[in-house]
Amino acid sequence: MPSALHELYATAIPRLRASRELDSPERERARLERWQAGLDRTLPTRATPRLARHFEVHQRHGGFPVWELTPHTPTDRTVLYLHGGGYVAPIDAMHVRYAARLARHLGARVLMPDYPLTPTHSWRASHEALVDLAAEASSLGPTVLAGDSAGGGMALAVALSQLGRGGARPERLVLLSPWVDLTTSTPATAWFARRDPWLFPGKLEAYARWWAGSDDDLARPEVSPALADLDALADLPPTLMFCGTRDLLLPGARLLARRMHEAKAPLSYVEEPDLIHVYPLLPGLPEARRAWRTTVDFLDS
Repeated sequence: MPSALHELYATAIPRLRASRELDSPERERARLERWQAGLDRTLPTRATPRLARHFEVHQRHGGFPVWELTPHTPTDRTVLYLHGGGYVAPIDAMHVRYAARLARHLGARVLMPDYPLTPTHSWRASHEALVDLAAEASSLGPTVLAGDSAGGGMALAVALSQLGRGGARPERLVLLSPWVDLTTSTPATAWFARRDPWLFPGKLEAYARWWAGSDDDLARPEVSPALADLDALADLPPTLMFCGTRDLLLPGARLLARRMHEAKAPLSYVEEPDLIHVYPLLPGLPEARRAWRTTVDFLDS
């Protein structure tokens, strides 16, 4: 049974973020473009006051900004964290806190790309540069590739492209409620849409089309990595994935789990009854603490 704090989050987060279904794709596009034009794209470090004790924060550029959190003790390990937000929202404090926590546990640096957002940009504006970044990190030392929601799908897509190139590969993948099937063709999607208090199918369909750039690209592995060839999935490193059953993205996560099982890929999948989207990120949540213990065991194994 979900905790009382989880139920509070399930009610409060959609209200605080004014979550609702879109009026029309055209109005939603105009709204997002106005909102993104006024965004402050600096890293939200003030919401993570202990960050300076552990890291120096720098910004580097490779076609778009990449935030680098370097620990005071030199290391060759890296956490490459790709943030969620439906491909329309920037990095927020929850992403920074979680990525820094992973890095502190591993004694690693953090790379957080501030990748170009849709609807102005599609996956083509960032994918190859992200694969280059992952390959660079993996060539320097052990690398954990992680992400939540849209960023979880991106992390998987980047890993698949990186493996396709050959050479250095990530050591581990950590995927939190990942968006891995942008075709939303899974039959159960409509049923889970009625249970999810936060995500809405009309928005997901619009954001997916904008991110893909065209309907022809929706099923590409760079966009919908759950639909990649089984041979490609079989080559993935050990992967840990979390998802709750009050999450519109659950059918895609189940599809990925099923296909990775068919491919005999090394996947640990944790599905929590009645929990909402990206619950492992939510501060103070007992269920998030449980997910963290599972993550630590996975990374240390």
